[in-house]
Formats: sequence, C-alpha cells, structure tokens
Amino acid sequence: MTSATTARLEARISTDLHAMLKRASELQGRTMTDFVVAAVQDAAQNAITQAEVIRLSMADQKCFAQALLSPPKAAPAMKRAFTRHRKLLRDE
Repeated sequence: MTSATTARLEARISTDLHAMLKRASELQGRTMTDFVVAAVQDAAQNAITQAEVIRLSMADQKCFAQALLSPPKAAPAMKRAFTRHRKLLRDE
C-alpha cells in the first residue's frame, strides 16, 4: 500500500466559526478535519472551474456561432499547411 503525501494547513478562525464548523461536522457524522477538507476542496474546485469558463457577451456568442456555422474560406497559406500535413502523415 502506498502512503499519500500530506501537507499541513493552519488557520486562525473566530470561536463562533469554530463552533459552527464543529456543529456542522457533527451533524454530518464527520470529523471536523474531514468536513473542512471536503468544504475547502469543493470551494477550490468551484473557483478553478469558474476561472476556466469562457464568458462571452451576446454579441460575441452570435459571432462565435456564426463562425462555426459559416467558417471563412481557408487562406492559401492554410491550404498549403493542410497539404503538407497530409503528406507528412502519408510518409510516416
């Protein structure tokens, strides 16, 4: 069995917050550490997810959809690149 590497996190919190966390963890039948780690992990994942989401205005959404539905014709350089790419794949 492999052991997981851990790191320690310390935080100073008010006694009111400590009591709230203790009560919430007891209500869920978890240790306070387990409760806090799960809550922090959820909050971190939500923060990362929100940061990675691309937000577009309505005008930008319409422009993006239009580009997908009617893409511009490939420029000559792009056509040459596609041809070279196909040739490279064939030669391998």
